[in-house]
Amino acid sequence: MTRKPTLPYTLLWNCGLIVIGSIIQGIGFKAIGEPHQFVPGGMYGISSLIYYLSDTLTPGLYYLLLNIPMFVFGYLYISKRFLGYSFLAMLCITATTLAVDFTIDIENQLYAALTFGVFIGAGAGMVLRSLGSNGGLDVVAIYLNQKYNIGIGKFYFAFNCVLFSFSFATLDNDLVIASMISVFITSVTVDYCLSMFNQRKLAFIISEKPKEIASQTMEHLKIGTTMLPGTGAYRNTPKTVLMVVINNIQLKRLEEIVFTADPYSLFIVENTFNVLGSTFSRRKIY
Repeated sequence: MTRKPTLPYTLLWNCGLIVIGSIIQGIGFKAIGEPHQFVPGGMYGISSLIYYLSDTLTPGLYYLLLNIPMFVFGYLYISKRFLGYSFLAMLCITATTLAVDFTIDIENQLYAALTFGVFIGAGAGMVLRSLGSNGGLDVVAIYLNQKYNIGIGKFYFAFNCVLFSFSFATLDNDLVIASMISVFITSVTVDYCLSMFNQRKLAFIISEKPKEIASQTMEHLKIGTTMLPGTGAYRNTPKTVLMVVINNIQLKRLEEIVFTADPYSLFIVENTFNVLGSTFSRRKIY
């Protein structure tokens, strides 16, 4: 029997995320970034810098042209599906920047940089939630991450350092600093968008009644638990440590189960960035 694809793997879901996210980015680039002459970082940052220095074509068209070698690279080294989704994102961003003929009136440069960063980060985060990318340097960054385990954030940080070094030599310093602020806000917003759906709480429970707590947890919360062997350092006595992955809503209910069963339990909770597999999200395969 053929397994029915889950929502994140359907064509409609991926295309919807890409189109909406790309439109948000396109509006940000054209309605906020271009009037303030921000350099947004990445491939569109190069496009904007060329436009500001040459005053020919548009940033959107430069972005389209610079993406051609990137997509050839993606076709050869990643996958056709990834390339198709990324091509859709690139077309939507370019079309939006060409179609938008209005500006979002923000006079203060700092406020504009913050708003610009949120727009670009939210849009890029939505696109990266799909099985594609925003095109441009995303293609190279994802390839390096898969092939050599080089972090996407580290790659972009190194590239943007070079880009802003050129910007300081050619543009007003205040403008470049505002652009750097917007890039920082973009990265924070992207991270939030990528983690907000997969983020869970990881709870460790040390108790004299591990089996009772595990049973109550599975019965009332309908989630699995894992028993890990441990040893108390002070008395060298064997302990059973429970490990449970839960969401924020279930946290207080788990706490109640634990301390109702054993008021002397040790209850440790950590944040997780991403939880994949089992009954949680599936691993993304490009």
